[in-house]
This record gives sequence, C-alpha cells and structure tokens, in this order.
Amino acid sequence: MKLAEIIELIDGDVYTISANLQQNIQGGCGADLMSDVLASSQPNSLLLTGLCTLQVIRTAQMADVQAIVFVRGKKPSPEMINLAEVEDIPLISSPYGMFELCGRLHSAGLLSSENCFSNEE
Repeated sequence: MKLAEIIELIDGDVYTISANLQQNIQGGCGADLMSDVLASSQPNSLLLTGLCTLQVIRTAQMADVQAIVFVRGKKPSPEMINLAEVEDIPLISSPYGMFELCGRLHSAGLLSSENCFSNEE
C-alpha cells in the first residue's frame, strides 16, 4: 500500500517535508514500548505509536521502519522532525487512537509486520 493512500485513510498530517509519499509500505505494527518494536517488527513497516519522543525516531532507524504515525493527534517536536528528515523517515499524525488506526489499516489490506511469539515453553 502506498504511503499516500495510508495518509488519506487515516486523515493524517505529514510533518516531514521530504517524505516520499509514493513508497510502498509492506505492513504495520503498533507499539508504545520501543523494545517491542526492536524485538518484533519486521523491516519496511509502518509504526503506529502514542510515544512522541526522539527515541521513537532512533528506534525506527534501527528497526528499518519506513514511516511513523503518531496516534491521538500527537505532534512531533521540531527536534523530532529534524532528526526524521536526516534519517529519511516520514512522520505523520492522525487524530484516531491506536485501536481505530490498526483496524482501519488492516481492513484496507495492510498486513501485520509483527513477529508472532508463542507463550509455550
């Protein structure tokens, strides 16, 4: 799914000027714990998060996340936007909550990019 399609679907606002809106997004994951992103997300995915800090950008870069969506209308700081521009990671804000966004994106055909973990030993 093209990033531009995702932005339209989630009523998103883009904060990074150099964002490539024509890139294909392979899947998505939602997390507020950046350790979960590092442990379970697959490369080339969209990250949905309520955490709005510089650490999100750094984690996304390490995990090969293609774009970040901040839920519940959260807006990135100027420092976050600057770092995201340097790392070439689009930053988007949506007025919807995490659950709503995951449902909208999955219903539109975006697959989960999270690794599945079993509780069995």
